[in-house]
Amino acid sequence: MQRIPLARPSWDDEMRQAAIAVLDSKQWVKGQQNIAFGQSFADYCGALAATPCQNGSVALWAALQLAEISSGDEVIVPSLTFIASATAISLAGANAIFVDVDEYYCMDYHAVKEAITERTKAVIAVHLFGQVIDPRIVELCHQKQLVLIEDAAQAHGATITNSAGEKTYTGAIGDIACFSFFPSKNMAVGGEGGMITTSKQIYCERLNSIVNHGRSSRVEAQQLGSNLRMSEVSAAIGVVQLTHLDQWLQHRRYIASKYLQECKSNTKLIMPKVRENTQHAWHQFCILVEDEDAFIKHMDERLIDSIVHYPIPCHKQPVFSNHPQHQDDFTITDSICKKLVAIPIFHEMRADEIERVISALSSY
Repeated sequence: MQRIPLARPSWDDEMRQAAIAVLDSKQWVKGQQNIAFGQSFADYCGALAATPCQNGSVALWAALQLAEISSGDEVIVPSLTFIASATAISLAGANAIFVDVDEYYCMDYHAVKEAITERTKAVIAVHLFGQVIDPRIVELCHQKQLVLIEDAAQAHGATITNSAGEKTYTGAIGDIACFSFFPSKNMAVGGEGGMITTSKQIYCERLNSIVNHGRSSRVEAQQLGSNLRMSEVSAAIGVVQLTHLDQWLQHRRYIASKYLQECKSNTKLIMPKVRENTQHAWHQFCILVEDEDAFIKHMDERLIDSIVHYPIPCHKQPVFSNHPQHQDDFTITDSICKKLVAIPIFHEMRADEIERVISALSSY
């Protein structure tokens, strides 16, 4: 019996041929594949523009540069997230202001509201695990004239529907959005990769420039940038993967619905909630358990991978040992950070693998 991993990236002949065609063309950088991938991704999200880049982490740094965040500025970010969401702020020379999360594991609206000061310039709102943020945060940023940066690294294809029935995709909810195409994500590009999108006209012209040393079409360095470009091979793979994303999301949502339905009676497991009027992207399916070691051991004995996400909140990481919030306690984050365990969910998951996971969950 084979072990069931947390993720399994997709790779088929169509993607292989797209990659080989680029290699054969010898146009390996700064070509039509990047342009096509950026345009198709923007169209998918409903954003005004998008540009591929090297990975999700540099996308966050670039977003902060586009927003003109600098020394002395404050950027609000949840502490329950991957560390890159926070360290990008420090790399931009600004100060990260950490806040707690809500029952959906995304940043808490009330905590964000209380954290705003005269030095606050932006909010990095993380669609954690594929869950969409509280829409009130969008309105709050608009009212306070704060730049809203979506960390959508885990939320390809997640949506929110407003009271008028209008659906908005991640990537077009805030002012700027950042995606990751790491192999475990809902989309991948054969290695590292990322995307920056914007729904604001003021950022459109600068979007392509910032990943190309901040240069204009006349090769003038007009803004602070660097070489953050994606290779043409990766972009070609991304173009193909994007055409499959909706189908893959449908399967992820099917798996999640099976887990939620089949395991709801097990009182040892607290299953994740889905925010009202949203579609979860299910990059991760995380369960709250009282004894994470016992649960992980139980799954491991059945050859099923599981892992805690994220055991150390960002504000308590050693890199922030001198941060004024380093010793602070956040009610929800601190209570769940060591007990939130991810189990396998991926779009290539077979029916027999789904049933094995359900059997393991039911018997815990």
